[in-house]
Amino acid sequence: MALLDVQDLVIDIPVGGGVLHAVNEVSFAVERGETLAIVGESGSGKSLTSLAVMDLLPRVARRRAARLSFDGTDLLTIPERQMRKLRGSRMAMIFQEPMTSLNPAYTIGNQLSEALRCHEDVSAEAARARAIELLERVGIAGAGRRLLQYPHQLSGGLRQRVMIAMALMCKPDLIIADEPTTALDVTIQAQILRLLAELKKELNMAMILITHDLGVVARVADKVAVMYAGALVERGSARAVFKAPSHPYTRGLLNCIPVPGRTAPGAPLGAIRGQVPNLIGRLQGCAFRNRCDFAAPECAGDIHVEAVSPGHDVRCVRLEAQNRAVA
Repeated sequence: MALLDVQDLVIDIPVGGGVLHAVNEVSFAVERGETLAIVGESGSGKSLTSLAVMDLLPRVARRRAARLSFDGTDLLTIPERQMRKLRGSRMAMIFQEPMTSLNPAYTIGNQLSEALRCHEDVSAEAARARAIELLERVGIAGAGRRLLQYPHQLSGGLRQRVMIAMALMCKPDLIIADEPTTALDVTIQAQILRLLAELKKELNMAMILITHDLGVVARVADKVAVMYAGALVERGSARAVFKAPSHPYTRGLLNCIPVPGRTAPGAPLGAIRGQVPNLIGRLQGCAFRNRCDFAAPECAGDIHVEAVSPGHDVRCVRLEAQNRAVA
């Protein structure tokens, strides 16, 4: 049994012009000790998918799924009290922007200790010791002194490390990292990614990494799920997706990345023409067809998932045309 099993997840949000179909029949599974990267451009539904798993969606959002289970527990039917026990203890999330996720009115020490004492019966001294241990583990020097500081007194890299330490306070089985390296310089980004990989291996955690950076994905992910306009268009092992990208959108994303030794200095990078379609109202056919070089009339009909190879699926009806063009 997978640690996290998501089947046909749908998220609808009523808006002024109708219903925004933010996530449409998304399915994936995450095993213990495994890293799944969910990639796609802004607005593709990556963060909403993770918030649905944590049951942290906006009040107006409507969530439904054929299955949404965590270690055998049905997350669709459990009461909120039980969900609160899971959230933060066995499932934890590193939010995208630590400056807005950390409370500016409380010290780092207060917030770290609260994360542990809400879920476990420990003393304030034990919680403080755990906080110091984790701050040191994530590479923050002078951890005891940092506990007395407020979020605004820390740099962006330090705040991100504090968020990682907070997520680890209860030794969770699953961590969801939503753009954990956004707005960090390249050196700090590499340190954060290396830290997450080390902690995942050490604690045998599962991790969902949400990002638009395929370079990051190539370094840390075991499996990849590519999202576009609220739907999964391709999923498979990281090796399979990078070696044989099969959806035009995945190929477009990869073409936007400079390749050392192949991309000439100063050469223009690839770009995906057009814009993401409006997700208000029911979309018919492939949402990417207006931006796709391989689009044909059948792309306006029902699009089924096709198996490229064992464990590697793509939502596209023009695979043969693509393969001929690439060959």
